Amino acid sequence: MADTAAQSVAQTGTKRDFLKLTATAFAVVGVGAIAWPFIDSLNPARDTLALATTEVDLAPIQPGMAVTVMWRGKPVFIRHRTEQDIAAARAVKLSELKDPATDESRVQRPQWLVMIGVCTHLGCVPLGQRPTDNKGDFDGWFCPCHGSHYDTSGRIRRGPAPSNLEIPPYTFISDTQIRIG
Repeated sequence: MADTAAQSVAQTGTKRDFLKLTATAFAVVGVGAIAWPFIDSLNPARDTLALATTEVDLAPIQPGMAVTVMWRGKPVFIRHRTEQDIAAARAVKLSELKDPATDESRVQRPQWLVMIGVCTHLGCVPLGQRPTDNKGDFDGWFCPCHGSHYDTSGRIRRGPAPSNLEIPPYTFISDTQIRIG
């Protein structure tokens, strides 16, 4: 009889341990099932991830032409510069610039200027992308809101803007294609 009582206690302990383990496993799975949608909602949205990089085909852009593409919700100006644009940008003395930067430091290839088209003063979008736009006193870009003038390298030359137009991270995938971002 003593052996039966010992066996009964041993079996009850085993059943109790099994029930605790099973209940704990169900609780963990339940918490995970409830928490996963919340944790997944913290990931960036698909449309945001799609804008993380932008690829641009440069082949149709003729010398002297400019295009605007969107990257991370900001306009990016891409200009196929002429020899005259490049010569004008490189002829400027750094001492004349409010935010000194050489033209060579702002471009990867001399004929292609890629920059974020947002004025560094108050975030306006400067004019100068279309042939009919006012390009300012330096034949680059002009922000009519407060009168900032940028040259053919996107450097601030006159007006209240404190710095040059920003250069986004970009790489040449091929001779006629770039990836921004």
